[in-house]
Amino acid sequence: MATAAASKRKIEAQKLEIFTWKGLNRRGEKVQGEMTGIRINEIKAQLRAQGITPKEVKRKPKSLFSFGQKIDAADIAAITRQLATMLASGVPLVQSLDIVSKGHKKDAVREMMVKISADVQGGTLLSEALAKYPVYFDSLYRDLVAAGEHSGAMETMFDRIATYKEKQEELKAKIKKALFYPSAIVFVAIVVTAILLIFVVPQFEDIFHSFGAELPAFTQLWISISHAVQNSWYVILAILIAGALLFRSMHRKSQNVRDKTDKFVLRIPIVGPILHKASLARFARTLATTFAAGVPLIEGLASSAGASGNALYRDAILKVRREVETGMQMNVAMRTTQVFPELIIQMVLIGEESGSIDEMMSKVAQIYEREVDDAVDGLMSLLEPAIMIVLGPIIGGLVVAMYLPIFQLGQVVG
Repeated sequence: MATAAASKRKIEAQKLEIFTWKGLNRRGEKVQGEMTGIRINEIKAQLRAQGITPKEVKRKPKSLFSFGQKIDAADIAAITRQLATMLASGVPLVQSLDIVSKGHKKDAVREMMVKISADVQGGTLLSEALAKYPVYFDSLYRDLVAAGEHSGAMETMFDRIATYKEKQEELKAKIKKALFYPSAIVFVAIVVTAILLIFVVPQFEDIFHSFGAELPAFTQLWISISHAVQNSWYVILAILIAGALLFRSMHRKSQNVRDKTDKFVLRIPIVGPILHKASLARFARTLATTFAAGVPLIEGLASSAGASGNALYRDAILKVRREVETGMQMNVAMRTTQVFPELIIQMVLIGEESGSIDEMMSKVAQIYEREVDDAVDGLMSLLEPAIMIVLGPIIGGLVVAMYLPIFQLGQVVG
């Protein structure tokens, strides 16, 4: 009987919707708000039970701007921290889930949390309820929640998960910042060059025709380039767009392409070292979190491999995992890969000898996160010289090419 009731609640959870309502409270004042439920009559009954006379109840329409309602990793980090804070304050799990579901600004997040809360109320374990949303709650997240459920320390576990997620988001933001500026420089260089070749050079060319003299070879080169761009700009643009779409498609479908791309970006000057340190920070942070939560080292290494974010380190960590399974010490296995720097190997050695791998890996994560932060700040200081180095020769070369004929004409007249 209890099983049937729980199954019914699970089915109803899938039908929950958000309703907006307007009404009058006991003092006759106008009030309004939102409430989750299955039917309008149910919402009206709940409002009356709260002393509110409902005047208008309707389903909340879906946002036209669906892209703005997409659930992202930052949303998951935020709700995890909220749950950690409320659980630490003694708020029961179900009530905490209800508060989070009602307080988030995104409809998609609210709907998801309402369904998760309903599942938990129906007797489902939270880790099992989260498993219905693997895109947002990965296996590592669910395993840590399950560990908290088994140990009875949900508030501690959610605090660890929240810290882990927040650190991951901070690191991700730094990487995006590091990649944005070089990309912006290249984009600006392409746009400025295209504008000069398509609109500026033709104006000078018309002036040069009136000279009646032979143009310098350098000027003729730029004019030829301008003609090629004017006549074929749409072909060039089509090739660039097609190439980008093709690469995107291959990157999504082919693991081999993704692996080669991961290894290639690590060799990019300036940006590559930052990505190296970011992967090491992610690996160390994940392993520290899983080990501190009581997850076995072998499973923690498997989770860390996926969380590293790069194929080079993923393969190296999986190799370490296989060696550790055979009985080899982790620091020795890491050295055999010839991928990990000496610092992290020594810290792992100390952690294995002292029995505090989680503490040592947490320190490693802090070191590399700080280095990523410093490297990104250093990249910002190199931005202005980089712009001069990239744009200077292009714009300077065009200016020289356009004014050479004028200088020669002045010498002839003189």
